[in-house]
Amino acid sequence: MLPAAPFVPWLCPARTGGPGRSAPDVDALAPFALRTPATLAEASALLALSGARALAGGTDLIPNLRHGLGAPSTLVDVARVPELTLVAASEDALTIGAGVTLARLATDAVVQRMLPALSDAARLAAAPTHRNVATLGGNLCQDTRCVFYNQSAWWRRANDHCLKYGGDTCHVAPQGSRCHAAFAGDLAPVLLVLGATIDVVRGGATRTLPLADLYVDDGAKHLALGEGDLVVSVRVPRPAADARIGYRKHRARGAIDFPLAGVAVRVEMRDGRIVDLAVALTGTNPRPFVLVGTAPLAGRPFDDATLASLAKLVRQQARPMRTTVTQANHRREVAAVLAQRLARELMTAHGDRPG
Repeated sequence: MLPAAPFVPWLCPARTGGPGRSAPDVDALAPFALRTPATLAEASALLALSGARALAGGTDLIPNLRHGLGAPSTLVDVARVPELTLVAASEDALTIGAGVTLARLATDAVVQRMLPALSDAARLAAAPTHRNVATLGGNLCQDTRCVFYNQSAWWRRANDHCLKYGGDTCHVAPQGSRCHAAFAGDLAPVLLVLGATIDVVRGGATRTLPLADLYVDDGAKHLALGEGDLVVSVRVPRPAADARIGYRKHRARGAIDFPLAGVAVRVEMRDGRIVDLAVALTGTNPRPFVLVGTAPLAGRPFDDATLASLAKLVRQQARPMRTTVTQANHRREVAAVLAQRLARELMTAHGDRPG
């Protein structure tokens, strides 16, 4: 059974200024210019301007800006850039534009046929209205989250702000010097276990890097992107024919919420033994990451001892902090249980049973 979630008071961002507060102080966007480029070259040139930010679906960015978490002078709406809406299958890979919506990922016949786990992960993200506009690139690049950060401007000011934005103290770990805000995207772990790469454009030049290299283990600056960088597409190698891939998440409510812990697993089995196993986590650390140490599990039979070893690796590497509505150890234990359950389910799909 999943461990029961302890009660933790939810720190709700206020929608009113409270007594004596004026409306302009509450959830008001700072002035900005909106640009709508029609080509990738034009978008790249606009993003090179100081203070420019890319806008795709805006389901994460706009609420943050309303809370005063950033004040870009220019928003560059990339929805009209054709390269960002591409879905193209080749013999050895699937290329998906960063502007493809989560709703399309969840229902696209090509994605469902080649990468059903990615469709499942997209379907589990947020709510239908969010998925209709939220994008693949936005989900991969979304901001990290913390109950001391994702609050209204007046709430954060009353607490002297935080290390991530406007302050010099991490309220999660006041004696430390690092931000522990957690990454909570649903798509990254699936793409990580599949060995995805991304294309990033800056100033007309394109570079390709492993998706894992996009992320930095720092809640305050978790993306290895520079000013003017734009993620254009994701390339996913076609999985081996006998590979089984899945994604599971735990959240406070059965819908809408970000993952408190999320796990993706890719496993290949032969004759009752593991040939290859990859596991990735989200929701527990400042970055999504592939679990280290699964290689020694190759060659082992699918049994309870192997699942116990997998859970031990998760517990060792998941580093949740007090950044969400549940206690840190609860999220660590949930991640371990999810990894075991999903691995058992996928290995059983191979026709094997635990010994």
